[in-house]
Amino acid sequence: MATAAGSAQVIDGNAIAKSIREGVAERVKTLKAQYPRFQPQLAIIQAGVRPDSSVYVRMKAKAAEEVGMKFKHITLPAEASVEEVVAEVSKLNEDESVSGILVQLPLGDHVGAAGERTVTEVVQPQKDVDGFHAYNIGHLSSRACEPLFTPCTPTGVIRLLESTGVTIAGANAVVLGRSDIVGSPVAAMLRNRDATVTQCHSRTKNLEAVIKNADILVSAIGKAQFVQGSWIKPGAVVIDVGTNYIPDATKKTGQRLVGDVDYASASAVASHITPVPGGVGPMTVAMLMYNTLRAAERQWEEARSIKIKPLKLNIQEKVPSDIEIAMAQTPKPITQLAYEIGLRPSEVESYGMYKAKVELSVLDRLAHRKDGKYILVSGITPTPLGEGKSTTTIGLAQALGAHLGRPAFANVRQPSQGPTFGIKGGAAGGGYSQVIPMDEFNLHLTGDIHAVTAANNLLAAALDARMFHEATQSDKALYSRLVPAKKGKRVFAPLMFKRLKKLGIDKTNPDDLTPEEITRFARLDVDPATITWNRVLDVNDRFLRRIVVGKGAAEKGHERETGFDIAVASECMAVLALTTGLADMRERLGNMVVATSKQGDPITADDIGVGGALAVLMKDTIKPNLMQTLEGTPVFVHAGPFANIAHGNSSIIADRVALKLAGTEEGDSSDRVGYVLTEGGFGADMGMEKFCNIKCRVSGLVPDAVIIVATTRALKMHGGGPEVTPGKALHETYTKENLSTLEAGCKNLIKHIENSRKFGLKVIVAINQFSSDTPAELELVRTQSLAGGADAAVVSNHWAEGGPGALALAKAVVAICEGTTPFKFLYDLNIPIADKISAICKEIYGADGIELSETAAKQIETYTRQGFSGLPICMAKTQYSFSHDAKLRGVPTGFTVPIREIRLSAGAGFLYPLLGDMQTMPGLGTRPGFWEVGLDPETGRVVGLF
Repeated sequence: MATAAGSAQVIDGNAIAKSIREGVAERVKTLKAQYPRFQPQLAIIQAGVRPDSSVYVRMKAKAAEEVGMKFKHITLPAEASVEEVVAEVSKLNEDESVSGILVQLPLGDHVGAAGERTVTEVVQPQKDVDGFHAYNIGHLSSRACEPLFTPCTPTGVIRLLESTGVTIAGANAVVLGRSDIVGSPVAAMLRNRDATVTQCHSRTKNLEAVIKNADILVSAIGKAQFVQGSWIKPGAVVIDVGTNYIPDATKKTGQRLVGDVDYASASAVASHITPVPGGVGPMTVAMLMYNTLRAAERQWEEARSIKIKPLKLNIQEKVPSDIEIAMAQTPKPITQLAYEIGLRPSEVESYGMYKAKVELSVLDRLAHRKDGKYILVSGITPTPLGEGKSTTTIGLAQALGAHLGRPAFANVRQPSQGPTFGIKGGAAGGGYSQVIPMDEFNLHLTGDIHAVTAANNLLAAALDARMFHEATQSDKALYSRLVPAKKGKRVFAPLMFKRLKKLGIDKTNPDDLTPEEITRFARLDVDPATITWNRVLDVNDRFLRRIVVGKGAAEKGHERETGFDIAVASECMAVLALTTGLADMRERLGNMVVATSKQGDPITADDIGVGGALAVLMKDTIKPNLMQTLEGTPVFVHAGPFANIAHGNSSIIADRVALKLAGTEEGDSSDRVGYVLTEGGFGADMGMEKFCNIKCRVSGLVPDAVIIVATTRALKMHGGGPEVTPGKALHETYTKENLSTLEAGCKNLIKHIENSRKFGLKVIVAINQFSSDTPAELELVRTQSLAGGADAAVVSNHWAEGGPGALALAKAVVAICEGTTPFKFLYDLNIPIADKISAICKEIYGADGIELSETAAKQIETYTRQGFSGLPICMAKTQYSFSHDAKLRGVPTGFTVPIREIRLSAGAGFLYPLLGDMQTMPGLGTRPGFWEVGLDPETGRVVGLF
């Protein structure tokens, strides 16, 4: 700091500004070395080409380049309206690459103060590096708050003051000027540093006397050399913010830049003084760089962090019913949860207050991230006693997200109305580990299952209609109706070219086809005996398993026997669960095979012409549904294929979205990684096997571990415990300690552990605790699990305690998921179909072999000839046994699996054999669950739902 001509030390703004810029540059360099994607960017909007504004913009652009920042300059016409400027600011607000936004003022004579204020108020406070937004100015003026940014010039003033070493606290400070840009912010900042501040303006009386009392003088009034040295208190610090031009014949321009203070006389009295130029001016740009860096750092941290605010549980010693617990909790607005997990408003499509669909654009935005940890939640072979797999998934997500502070997502399937109104009940979890609102979760949600039903049944209607029209029309009439003349000209529909190509016909003019080509094109010639496409309904309805259609007089006797499947068993649902994007879904839907022609060719939805319409009906279903747990952690609910009929896993898309939201940037520490818990339906021989052999093949994703959920009660049943009848009291085997039966049942659990190991998976056993469990029983299951090859076995009481009850399990998951997984598939896709089926039956179920029916053998021959032999296998069998026979509990041996029929899901991409007497449409029992369900007429709330 140099000494002025008098006695004052000169405060060298150039040197201090240079030091600040160098510090910013070093910080940018350091962060970019750690996080390669970290890149601050300053954006400036300029209207018109005012010379002074252009000079300022160039200065800022040069400074940004020097410190390693990107610079974006948006130029608008001088006559740009406020609305046009606001539109540009709004774009920059949404642009994730922009750290700071500055609107170069003035905007033009046609934009007054109100218009400029409108523009500055549109800038997001988080990007308001100029510090002019009302949010920042307001917080600056309050002692109880701290702004995100302070205005650059006032901040520079304070930095210059602090560089002198003069104590600000307790000093008398006088600020000349009350502009929003300098005077008022400086006064506020001095007050916040405990100075006694007097702010003067054009109407202040006795100005000279006021200034004479100042220990610190800041002048920002725009009057050349107004303040004289005789007005200044000896030893005062003088900060001159003025930029004024006075005539000077010695300068080329004929004028010279001076401040508000007469420098010559003031420097003889003051202890410290800023020159003009070379004082405050350079600091403004330096502080702009500093603010932009702060903005970039804050936004970088914000984009990478999950900010979950947990909901508090009101734990009751006597656990109420599931719906009572669910209704007692008030969920957070879904838009708030979306913000907390890092979604943008444009990526969230709300369906009411508490559920939303998520746009797939988030996958592109976060494509650079490394995925979070991927954990499959499976279970032992199910029993009527229940294992609590969904409850464990939700409880563990609550423990990880609400109590360990880790990003944690539970990914579950949407429940079907079939089991919801049947016996099994919903799949929202239970006790204090549930998805809420549980009634919306278990019923219509956002209508995805209804869309799947509509698409499936449109294809069924189209197939029957096509068969009818082919049977009742000549080739010429059929072709004329399929390709009608419009305004005297025939044109193929776009989808027809796919069929022409399939037939090897390269003509584009409908009038050029030969009679033989017309016949081949127009006639699908469906063999009714080969039709595999049923209609579907999302209700358990045994009387729709076999039906006769075409009984109406208008159908002219063209009857056929067919049937209904449950909606979640539709191939359309399997396509939704396995698709990787909208274009992929459209292609898969069109490729679905519904029958074989009499010539032996597969007939697809696109052959019938309905593939595009199916995609239209299902276009919104592809977006995952966002909900929350009782403790306010995120849940993705997407797709709902049954695991005993279809592949039984939620969607690949939901998993991918969650894995990116739970993911990390290059350079992040390991403690930032999040967890995605995706649930596989029924036992590990069902959902887990299909997850590994089908879902992982399509997605390319590899799980870090599998959790197998077990209960002492279910294991006792596998150990030979008495039958369980709904409505009857449990036998004391299940309510009192019985170690021998429990140990026998643990063989079922150990078989699932061994099966998991065949895929190279790490295994964690979650022992879902019941109040009747004894310490000895829980310890027996734990020791048996570890002896059977599990990496960890943990008792969890999340049903009664929520997230806190699953903390031990959560910590085990974190520990076990470190490192990599040597994942492998069970079979090679290129081996024969029968060999793949046999591999699953022998390796996973423990069977001696398989027995193919005559129908199944013929189907294998047909599918092999048609080119479908390379598909994976999706077994449709009972969930209640490793075998095809529900009565064979535990770990049965010495059985052969009968393969009754094999169906093709060409669009979904698998073959599914039907084992034994497996039904694809469940039935209702004598006492279905719907007896309890109703509405409270006063509140409209659902009652009796579990």
